[in-house]
Amino acid sequence: MSETATSADDVRTTMKYVVRGEKATFHPGARDKSYWPVDEHEVIIHDMRPIRDQLSFDRNGFVLVDEPTSVTDFTDPGQVETIYGPEVEALIARLTGAAKVVSFGPIVRTNAGGTHGHNQPAYGAHVDYGDRTVRDFTYDMLPREEADRRLQGRYMLINIWRPIVRVESAPFAVCDASTVHREDLFQSEVVGGLGDFKRRSLWGFNLAWTPDHRWYWAPRMEPHEVLAFKLFDSQADATQFTAHSAFADPSTPADAAPRQSVEIRTIAYMS
Repeated sequence: MSETATSADDVRTTMKYVVRGEKATFHPGARDKSYWPVDEHEVIIHDMRPIRDQLSFDRNGFVLVDEPTSVTDFTDPGQVETIYGPEVEALIARLTGAAKVVSFGPIVRTNAGGTHGHNQPAYGAHVDYGDRTVRDFTYDMLPREEADRRLQGRYMLINIWRPIVRVESAPFAVCDASTVHREDLFQSEVVGGLGDFKRRSLWGFNLAWTPDHRWYWAPRMEPHEVLAFKLFDSQADATQFTAHSAFADPSTPADAAPRQSVEIRTIAYMS
């Protein structure tokens, strides 16, 4: 591997990619049923903090922002729906200038022992959803006439990832979207995703390895920080497809606290 570390907090680790050309089928609630042919490669995950002021959706596909929340319990569906949803929608509107933002699919994750598969960290370079699923959710959440109109303009799928407690284990990494090539993305079907065994299949991508990829993390993220990253953009030439994954940090101490995080998806309609 020719890439070198540039910061004391850069991490050399193994990333799980998909075998080039293979379609994966992922069952988050019953992971032993999944078909994800793994192609492992050693990568360096760079500390994004020294360049956080230079990051942008248009250049890198992701940003790291300070964004405290008023939510006191992310396991309370009422707080997530009435407080967190509007908070993240306002954040994405501010970051993108979108005319309308909707949110969906909140998931709390932890690597604590005994955690159900739906709520375990996801290891493997992937992009949650593409246009097919973004359009499906648009019609789920908006009146038909409004959905038709919003989808005629530009729209973006953006994920928001936040630690609930300081991250000490199973940290989270994103791949600079400007280094992700369309020809390295292969179809992924998620069966029974977002905590619902009965949900229709969700369609996205897994990433095959190339040496061009540049991975980043924010060491020891705190609950007041969020990573916002763009998964899909209907403007075809825009930077998008920010692959991401949990990863194993070799320096994690044996007594590190379990990771606790929350993620939620948003669709930003620009008109």
